[in-house]
Amino acid sequence: MTGRLLRLLGPTPLVRRLSEQSILSAFGDGVFLTGSAVFFTQIVGLSAAQVGLGLTIAGVATFLVAVPLGKLSDRYGAKRVWVVSSALEALLYVAWLAVGGMLTFVAMLIVLEVVISSSRSARNAYRFDIFPREERVSSNAYFRAARNVGYTLGALLAGVALAFDNDALIRLVPVVTAVLLLLNALLISRLPTVAHHVEEQPLAEALEEAGSRRSALRNRGYLATAILGGVLGTHQVLLNVVIPLWLVDETDAPRVLIAWLFGTNTLMAVFLQVAAARGIVTVADSLRAQRRGAYFFLLSCGIVAVTHDTVGWVTIALVWIGHVTVTGAELFQSAGEWGLQAELSDPDRRGEYQGVSQLGYTVGTVWAPAAYTFLAMEWGTEGWIVIAAIIVLATVLIHPAARAAERHLEREGITQPA
Repeated sequence: MTGRLLRLLGPTPLVRRLSEQSILSAFGDGVFLTGSAVFFTQIVGLSAAQVGLGLTIAGVATFLVAVPLGKLSDRYGAKRVWVVSSALEALLYVAWLAVGGMLTFVAMLIVLEVVISSSRSARNAYRFDIFPREERVSSNAYFRAARNVGYTLGALLAGVALAFDNDALIRLVPVVTAVLLLLNALLISRLPTVAHHVEEQPLAEALEEAGSRRSALRNRGYLATAILGGVLGTHQVLLNVVIPLWLVDETDAPRVLIAWLFGTNTLMAVFLQVAAARGIVTVADSLRAQRRGAYFFLLSCGIVAVTHDTVGWVTIALVWIGHVTVTGAELFQSAGEWGLQAELSDPDRRGEYQGVSQLGYTVGTVWAPAAYTFLAMEWGTEGWIVIAAIIVLATVLIHPAARAAERHLEREGITQPA
């Protein structure tokens, strides 16, 4: 049993340590994500519309500072920034207890999202730096599987608090999250330090360097690849928004099926993500994975679209298969995205490139919830065809974009370390 668990966590001690960190981090995040809707409405006293508006404002603010935040990792070192950001994030969750009203909610959310963005860029930069080229994608697959385990644990723990519908227990949700994330920061601090280029100029100059030749923003192919990767990553919108809404409003399937859909998605992510990422090292490998993800995305659109006219167990089976296939899109697209980020980044500016990845991903996905929901729910079959066409276009365009990013690095004499 212990041997099987170790295999799930990863093949080497370092991968296992980072998988354990992923579980702990996602455990904390999962507790708050599960209980946040109740906490914000019942404890902070906000309406659902106010919560949504606050999230949008925070998303825009984070979008504007994604690249400068990524540069922090290149200036001070990815591990150091990751540790500090993780510790700040934990402390900020405790501060949720002092929030009351819309203004403080938005201010708090902006600060928290900025810190999380900094932590995410530093984390990804550290992971790409610490592993040799052939292990970067496969190791991220283990971490993705581990995070799904952590989110499940967090959801279960928060579910206990929500089941009692007690304000005192609900107030404990951010406190428990803070404790878990402080432990996470401690665990990160004990990870091995990785050698990484550190800029010699003052931070103010480093942050103003967006126009320099080696700036990630000058690599337009990379930015385009990140945006198109975001479009291909809209499988999450189908998973979390469109298919559940479609099931409820457009099919005769029982609503309890939604729980089974998410359960299946979690199990597939835990047990199949590593297999989906196997053998992905080069840009060509990564683009092949993106194509495979797109095939599954298109298959899901076709399957789910026909459930508007089916009945009974046929509907249940088809909706479930549609969710399984879009999970396949998630597994392959994620693996391809890691490969492209690793291979098309300047090793000396890994954090900055991660900031550009976040910026591009936001551009590629921010429009999708509203657009996909409208297309599927209002246009029906024709809407699903349009969604599929968007994915086909993004799949075609990401190939020349990735090659343009590759040529940019070659012109600058940038090569990936072994």
